[in-house]
Amino acid sequence: MKKGASQGLRDLRQPAAQAPPKITFPCDYSLKVVGDAADDFPACVCQVIVRHTPDFDATTMQVVDSRNGRFQSVRVMIRATGEEHIKEVFMALKATGRVHMVV
Repeated sequence: MKKGASQGLRDLRQPAAQAPPKITFPCDYSLKVVGDAADDFPACVCQVIVRHTPDFDATTMQVVDSRNGRFQSVRVMIRATGEEHIKEVFMALKATGRVHMVV
């Protein structure tokens, strides 16, 4: 390989530099919360969301059962006030012990 031949190539051992996505707060922020299917799982999710986002409208919640009925996903839209607010909601949902995943 000639000297300087790699000048235009990125070192593949280093991750590509990417700017984090820019979010302007406050904003509407969608969450999908997945847990074991149970009659009270949506209410559990709602209680956590309301505790951290008092203006949450529970009538907008969407609940979807998995194909085999073992899991439920609860989709909610919150008004996020900042990154810390989103982190608090994620941690509170996980702390219930009933949530497997939040995306």
